[in-house]
Amino acid sequence: MTKRIGVIGTPGKWSTETLADALYERTGYRRVIDMGDVTLDLSTGALMHDGVDLCTLDGLIIKKISENYTPHALDRLEMLRIAEAKGVRIFSRPEAILRLVDRLACTITLANADIPMPPTIITEDKAAAADALRRFGSAVFKPLFSTKARGMMLLDNGPDAAAQIDGFHSANPVMYIQQKMDLSGQDLGMVFLNGEYLCTYSRVGQAGSWNTTIHSGGKYAPFEPDADLIALGQRAQEPFDLTFTTVDVALTPTGPIVFEVSAFGGYRGALQGCGIDASTLVSDHVLRKVSA
Repeated sequence: MTKRIGVIGTPGKWSTETLADALYERTGYRRVIDMGDVTLDLSTGALMHDGVDLCTLDGLIIKKISENYTPHALDRLEMLRIAEAKGVRIFSRPEAILRLVDRLACTITLANADIPMPPTIITEDKAAAADALRRFGSAVFKPLFSTKARGMMLLDNGPDAAAQIDGFHSANPVMYIQQKMDLSGQDLGMVFLNGEYLCTYSRVGQAGSWNTTIHSGGKYAPFEPDADLIALGQRAQEPFDLTFTTVDVALTPTGPIVFEVSAFGGYRGALQGCGIDASTLVSDHVLRKVSA
């Protein structure tokens, strides 16, 4: 019997479409779902997208819940819990992703698991933020909801610091502040499928850029980690119970640190950095699960 698996993502985006293509090749069924087009009727329990009740599908893969991370994205995940309660298998589970879209929720989970991270201060107090910047010397101020370094600010302690903190605070009442680390121009993405290690790629930053994101001109390259580094990535992703994820790791003079665990994983990084087609692997894994 053919399984109907929908892909929640951004229509037209490469990773969303390649995942939908991989599922179509295997099942003959293809549906890309923009959560902005989904309506939930709690009186009937219907979760409708373009005339189809998502609660009638065999499974859903969440490739991207929203083009940009905002608190609104959390509401979309809550809506999907209706389908899950009706027996639709969802990969990764909404409850797991809820702990990752908010940067602070991810950080607290990692801290509770004793995962090494950059020195981090979270505060709503501008005086405390200024004190943190003085201690760190240089720090990255990060929005709680963002991807690919969007909205992040690199601040150096100096005469303009108070005004810069004030500007950041006006848009981000809860300030998430991490000491800027010496990354030697690269950081790593460690790829896991269903908790099993697949590969590691590096993101090499463009000259003159303080971050290594592809959005800022970085490039993917292969990387071979040692067993201890793989074990660290394994420990970091374990509390989240994700179908597919990438753990962002950096090598510093004082040892490796983890920045975050990705809610959705880096499909392009896995392909260009490791030569691994994540769309195929995820599709096969999901179909095995829903067919079991």
